[in-house]
Amino acid sequence: MSRERKKQKHEELLEALDEAEAKIDELTGQQPIDTEQSANTQESDTQQSNDDESAVVQVLEQQIQELSRKADENHDQFLRAKAEMENLRRRTDRELSNAHKYAVEKFAKELLAVVDSLELGIQASDGDDPEVLKLREGSELTLKLLNDVMEKFNIKPVGEIGEHFDPEYHQAMTTLPLKDTEPDTVVQIMQKGYQIHDRLLRPALVIVSKPE
Repeated sequence: MSRERKKQKHEELLEALDEAEAKIDELTGQQPIDTEQSANTQESDTQQSNDDESAVVQVLEQQIQELSRKADENHDQFLRAKAEMENLRRRTDRELSNAHKYAVEKFAKELLAVVDSLELGIQASDGDDPEVLKLREGSELTLKLLNDVMEKFNIKPVGEIGEHFDPEYHQAMTTLPLKDTEPDTVVQIMQKGYQIHDRLLRPALVIVSKPE
């Protein structure tokens, strides 16, 4: 067989092979693979996947920031509510304590008039008459009982001769010039003052010294 004949035969075989491959592709519904197009498609798919991942990460970061902000707000609200509850508890305890301490305050103020009356009666009964002495003893006993009851409820007198004048507890009725006494000294008590616990019921009416 001549060389030309072999070459022609070879070309016929290649054409037949190409026709067979085309027929197979046609039967299977597949198109011939373009290597460059396939690489471009793969690169595009990879870029799209990266873009999608970045978008998801960005959304997650935003959600985390929002949740963190809400958590901080809830924590601040919790601390404020806790502080308010603590203040309310302290205020309630203080009011309850004051209610117990000063429950008899109004009654004590009314009782002071009775004490004053007994003290004035005792001062006035200075005679030697047996009836007067008997009345005085009864008044002194009654006054002692009243003072014991008042002391039991923390009702105590304020204002003593010789102490420095204190406008919080004393009310100066007049001043008296004295040579050997320091100015603003209580030299006489005209009416006792009283306090219940640390609350003043009434000030003491006093006479205060002043420079001569």
